[in-house]
Formats: sequence, structure tokens, C-alpha cells
Amino acid sequence: MSDLVQSVSDDIQLALDKDQLDLPTLPEVALRVRDVASSELVSASALAEVVGEDPGLSTQLVRVANSPMFRATRSIDDLAQAISRLGVEYAANIVTGLAMQNMFQATSEMVDTRLRQVWKASTEVAAWSSILTKKFTKLRADQATLAGLTHCIGVLPILGWVEENDHVIQDSLTLDRVIETLHPTIGTMILKHWNFANELVEVPGNYQQTDHDSANADYVDIVCVAHVLCHTDEDHPVHQKNWAESPSFGRVGFDLEMDDFEREEIVAQVTEVKGILV
Repeated sequence: MSDLVQSVSDDIQLALDKDQLDLPTLPEVALRVRDVASSELVSASALAEVVGEDPGLSTQLVRVANSPMFRATRSIDDLAQAISRLGVEYAANIVTGLAMQNMFQATSEMVDTRLRQVWKASTEVAAWSSILTKKFTKLRADQATLAGLTHCIGVLPILGWVEENDHVIQDSLTLDRVIETLHPTIGTMILKHWNFANELVEVPGNYQQTDHDSANADYVDIVCVAHVLCHTDEDHPVHQKNWAESPSFGRVGFDLEMDDFEREEIVAQVTEVKGILV
């Protein structure tokens, strides 16, 4: 690690240790949705009342309910019906993930561009995670989608620090190294701070590990496989690792040598889901 990368990483880590690094908070609508969904008296209509205050999220949730993921024979355009089809917990998780999009913005052009890139990459991982889960495992697609959308959440406070200290980092390579070094640890802290389930909290810190250990396929495995499959360029750094022998691929059941027709079918499904998430 270069002296500059080490210095910046140390500064951010020190701010983190002293509680001086601003950790992001969930958007208000996501907090309210999660609160309603956890109530013993929750209903589709009660959740629809909260989600309905955000027209954009309402539209996206209806699109999810009508998506190929559910292969429903009848199209619906009512929000409460969409939530009934998805299930309250599923709908709440999807809304939580989608509501985070507005967090990936900044006033600095460089930081704003990078944040939008991170969100785009997160939606791609989330789409792959959703399809992999439904096709190969018995895990929950809503949790997998949320895991994909939050696996790089640790980048947010790092870029916030960079925006406030824009004189320190002048090139993308240094920024990449700082993010690579710190975002897994910070991401784990954020998801704990948001009281996410432990199975999701584990994702940021482990999804890049080739030797992640688990008795059965978990959300770390799903996001790990999704992250690799998102990068089709063989020169990308992710392909420097030997994923063919990774236990995560084995537990998920995805064969890197599968025939082109089967892979193209999966890619088409992923593309459809990705269109809903953006």
C-alpha cells in the first residue's frame, strides 16, 4: 500500500474510532416502512399507506410485483395488491433497498459520479443475487436483493470524507485503494447500526473472500457469486482470484462452465430485474 493510501486510510480509521465519521442513516420512508412491517398489526393496506407517500417507490414496487420474478398471470396496478402479492416482509425489504438510491448523491462532481457508479454496480449485484437465489437456493430473494444493494454501503462515508477533504486525494487509483481497504469494515458497522439481520451484516466483510465458510449457501455466497458474475471483463481485478474452486460457487450451485444457452437465459432474467431496480 502506498504511503498516501496508508495515510488516508489511517485518517479515516481514526475518525471512525473517535465516532467522528458520519455513518449514513436510512431514509425516513425506509425507517417508517420497517417500523410498520415489524408491527404485530401490520397489513398490506397499512404498509401501502406509508409507501404510497412516495410515488416513485410505489411505482417501482408495483413493477416488482408484476415482474417475471413472480410469473403472475394477472397484471396489477394497485399498491396494496402489489404488497399482498409480494408479502409484507418482502415488500418492506425491497422498499428499504430502493429508498437508499437517494443516498448515493453528492455535491462534488467527482464524488457524485463515483457514488452513482457504486449504486449502479449495487443494483447489478442485487439483480444477480435475486435470480441466483430463486434459481439455485431456498434462500429469500428479498433478503438477497437487499444484501446486493447494501454490500458496498461502506463506500458512502468514505466518499463523504473525501468530499470534505478533496485536497487529499487527486486520483481515482488512490481512491480505489482506500475504498478497497476500508469499505468492508465500515459497511459491516453501518448494517449493524441499522439493525439489519446478522446474515446481511456479514456480507460486506466477506463477499470478496474465496474461502468463505458456511454449512449451507448463505447471502455472503449469493453476493459473492453475483459480484463475480457482474464483471464479464476478464481483465477486471476480481478475476485474479480462482473462483472456480471457491466454496461459495459450489454451495450456490452455479457452474462457471455451464452452456451458453443456460447462461444467456439467466442473464436475460437478471436484465429484467435490473430494469426494475434502477
